[in-house]
Amino acid sequence: STENLLICKQQPHASQLSMPQHLLLYMVFSKNASIFLIFFICLQPFHFYYMIKGSKDLLAITSLYIEERGNHMWLADKWKDYEVIDCSQGEKLERWGKYTLVRPDPQVIWDTPKKENGWKHMNGHYHRSSKGGGEWEFFNLPEEWTIHYSLPINKELTFHLKPFSFKHTGLFPEQATNWNWFSQLIHTEVKKGRPVKVLNLFAYTGGATLAAAAAGASVTHVDASKGMVTWAKENAVSSGLGDAPIRWLVDDCVKFVEREIRRGNHYDAIIMDPPSYGRGPKGEIWKIEESIYPLVQLCSQILTDDPLFFLINSYTTGLQPAVLSYMIHTVLGKYNGTITAEEIGLPVSSNGLVLPCGASGRFQRK
Repeated sequence: STENLLICKQQPHASQLSMPQHLLLYMVFSKNASIFLIFFICLQPFHFYYMIKGSKDLLAITSLYIEERGNHMWLADKWKDYEVIDCSQGEKLERWGKYTLVRPDPQVIWDTPKKENGWKHMNGHYHRSSKGGGEWEFFNLPEEWTIHYSLPINKELTFHLKPFSFKHTGLFPEQATNWNWFSQLIHTEVKKGRPVKVLNLFAYTGGATLAAAAAGASVTHVDASKGMVTWAKENAVSSGLGDAPIRWLVDDCVKFVEREIRRGNHYDAIIMDPPSYGRGPKGEIWKIEESIYPLVQLCSQILTDDPLFFLINSYTTGLQPAVLSYMIHTVLGKYNGTITAEEIGLPVSSNGLVLPCGASGRFQRK
């Protein structure tokens, strides 16, 4: 009945948000939750659920949707040495092994109470500057330490962590959900006797490289930063993969793929985790919105006739799952496989919600 309906309108000023858009939200719902309509513009779904999670009227509805939505996200929920404890006011509180860090996160636009003890007793805090960049403040934190991750194929990876510029630690833990997926694909094929060659572009400190090598693949690891490649080699050695068939290359990813086309080399699988913006070793400029589709087209020319998988990761707001899916379909639709794309996320241990961490698009051979 009309008297049981509540209508809410919320339109904060854009300065209250961590992105240059206005939020326009209309909620129409009944007190008995039989009617629940949302008109929500500009932000991602999980921004909304975080902001209303404290409402008793909406909490039950929200929890049901989060549970359902979680089934459609790819979650990195198998970590033992890492967790997101809480997140609020543009920051996330994380445990990396036995140390806690507070780092900025542009997805965290909600202002919820910081009740967790770690907010007051962290080991490291990255302070973002209003002028750009920022700096670390440390409290009894070693310069370097390690954490471990167990793949579903009974292989353990070891990662060296070193907090450095731009808030980073040397690892993107949300990518573990992709490591689990493709390590099982590779492991299954290798057990059948099929050699698997993997190309990892924008390969950073080697999380995906190690997962693929641990599963039995031969991997070509390409990154424009010599320091990152050196770091990846250290992780490989610590993971017992120092002698694994891995080619370590410091190179511009686009130019490398172009050369591979001319050389006639082919790969069974390709992984790419491109930045939103970057520079190659000789100053080459990369802008993901302009460069990602041409690179995918180039990569299609170095796939084998029966590719095992193809993976694209994106942390850029404009490259949503549907965009990744569409892009992969247009280039790889000729192959016999399935194409899926979803948000990826990390569970937040203090409240059972999920922190969104970008999106991934996958092609998998049928």
